[in-house]
Amino acid sequence: MDLDMLNMFVIASGTLAIPILAFVASFLLWPSALIRIYYWYWRRALGMQVRYANYDDYQFCYSYRGRPGYRPSILMLHGFSAHKDMWLSIVKFLPKNLHLVCVDMPGHEGTTRSDLDDYSINGQAKRIHQFVECIKLNRKPFHLVGTSMGGNVAGVYAAQYPEDICSLTLICPAGLPSTTDSKFIKQLRELQESKRIDRIPLIPSTPEEMADMLKLCSYVRFKVPQQILQGLVDVRIPHNEFYRKLFLEIVDEKSRHSLHENMSKIKAPTQIIWGKQDQVLDVSGASVLASALPDCHVYILENCGHSVVVERPRKTANLILEFLALLHSIDNNKKQA
Repeated sequence: MDLDMLNMFVIASGTLAIPILAFVASFLLWPSALIRIYYWYWRRALGMQVRYANYDDYQFCYSYRGRPGYRPSILMLHGFSAHKDMWLSIVKFLPKNLHLVCVDMPGHEGTTRSDLDDYSINGQAKRIHQFVECIKLNRKPFHLVGTSMGGNVAGVYAAQYPEDICSLTLICPAGLPSTTDSKFIKQLRELQESKRIDRIPLIPSTPEEMADMLKLCSYVRFKVPQQILQGLVDVRIPHNEFYRKLFLEIVDEKSRHSLHENMSKIKAPTQIIWGKQDQVLDVSGASVLASALPDCHVYILENCGHSVVVERPRKTANLILEFLALLHSIDNNKKQA
């Protein structure tokens, strides 16, 4: 091997070694940074763009793809302590020409967090309405999707602002009374009795607690490396005080059953998607909604827990698209009649 070839080999090896070493260092030393990069890359790959909207001195952070067209826009509301990027697994299976909007809920990620804000379910619904008006999403009625806490907010929104909504998808929504206590509800009762309410299972502060939370939320057992668990915890710890305040607000008497109290006002066609093995919010909530809503389509997913969006993203995306197609077909038939 001549000297030029040797130099080229050394340079090439060094060039490859730098990103590899950077990745290994990030994985071992700064896993939380790696997680942020991962979401940034995934948003980019899927064509989601991040934007900000302001209502007076309040800032909303959201991502979007596509433009409003003949089909309804879709607004997605995430659950407790999550963020807009949790929807990326579903976005992957939705058409690129569909107008999608994923917003950070009040106090989460890039949306304003204020001690003076009202984080009750009604308060959050009002904030989301402000966001909708900011970006003029309600020029045409849109399809609203919400999961868990976001499902509670979505249902209340549909009840209070019916003119904005053409249809609704609720995924394992909170805000309903249940005839059967879930594993999570039983854990909360035990913590209350032992006066250890600071140890809320949905607010982990160690990798072990994070692993327990993932087991609670998912039927599918994901094998998550210790370093990634640490990274997930590191990302959340600075926000845990807010999460505790928010959690106590949404389980308070005025918010605990908000969806149930408002469901009689929901007039839009509604789709319910629930994991049969949900250990956070019992699947019996689906029958509560089905018995109250006149135009309700229920889908119970076998071998699926509370994290429907993560466990069954393709199935969830297909169910939403099929529901929208069905409504479009019904609407066309009415026009032709």
